Amino acid sequence: MDRILVLGCGMVGKTIVEDLAIDFEVTVADIDPDALKPLSAKEHITTRQIGVDDDKILKELMADKDLIVTAVPGSIGYNTLKLVIEQDKNVVDISFFEEDPFGLNELAIKHEVTAIVDCGIAPGLSNLILGHYNSRIEVSEFSCYVGGLPVNREKPFEYKAPFSVSDVLEEYTRDARFVVNGEIVIKPSLTDIELLKFDEIGELEAFNTDGLRTLLKMTQIPNMKEKTLRYPGHAELMKSFREAGLFDKDLVEVNGLKIRPIDLTLKLLSQSWKLQEGEPELTVMKVNIMGKVQGEEVHVDFSLYDKYDAEKNHSSMSRTTGFTCTAVARMILENKFNHHGVFPPELLSREDGSFEYVLDKLKERNVNINLVESSVLKESESH
Repeated sequence: MDRILVLGCGMVGKTIVEDLAIDFEVTVADIDPDALKPLSAKEHITTRQIGVDDDKILKELMADKDLIVTAVPGSIGYNTLKLVIEQDKNVVDISFFEEDPFGLNELAIKHEVTAIVDCGIAPGLSNLILGHYNSRIEVSEFSCYVGGLPVNREKPFEYKAPFSVSDVLEEYTRDARFVVNGEIVIKPSLTDIELLKFDEIGELEAFNTDGLRTLLKMTQIPNMKEKTLRYPGHAELMKSFREAGLFDKDLVEVNGLKIRPIDLTLKLLSQSWKLQEGEPELTVMKVNIMGKVQGEEVHVDFSLYDKYDAEKNHSSMSRTTGFTCTAVARMILENKFNHHGVFPPELLSREDGSFEYVLDKLKERNVNINLVESSVLKESESH
């Protein structure tokens, strides 16, 4: 039985561990004993309470493992990924780090490592979808709308964080990059608010966030955008926080103490945005792709809707992010993708069947997916 090490046991990390433990021996490492406790007595799972900055112990833990999964906060994601690659270990990464992952590509090739980055729902599954269709049609436009939300709307935020609050604030502070007529455009996050209606939820707002990431480098599509979904009003509230300086990272002096405003904001929001045990929430994603096949216009509409799994106590965000990650982990362990280097999910489509493989794994886990393709596209492939 293959052996896997999962670094990070937050909400998403926990779901990844439990899903992989169905088929593999899994060790999970985290500094928080309370996060590890629910997993400590489960079959095929070993827990280790350590900090991911303890390089010596991490190297020892990795030594006999067949695959590493990194599910750590984005602030330490890049350095953690680098350490894993240096140990000659294949890795699937879901951390939302700011650095360019391709800075580690030569290192991964040198160590003969397969490293799949940004392997969550978006970025992640959204990239895989685009990569799949970009190899089949001449894509002219790609848009992705995605968000995780509480079922119960409570003022003033109407939001709970289904993953690291620090990573949520990164979405609100990093400039958003998108593509218009072949040119990269940069705008502040939380801008260009638009309203969309969803049958299962009602009206949501969408705003710019920096979710395209590797797609900006790996594709030549003339129009691309990614937006985050929230209940209406959330973006304006967060813009007020940002404009008031509550997200600033420079030190300010308060009563003789020097602090970063974002650290205080993070501390307070981590309490009010904490998703409580058993609290129902949902994840929704809508991907639209337009292009041409043999000169004829075609479109692809992909939608995903998922809710909290009360039986297994898995949040929808941990399911949709985690099961995408575990599907790709299984692909590597089954030798379905064995190229060396750093690969975002859009490049997994170089292997026939990878898109269908991941979707099948999600459907097996009861993630609600709806895919609609133009009849022209279907007809072109039947000939």
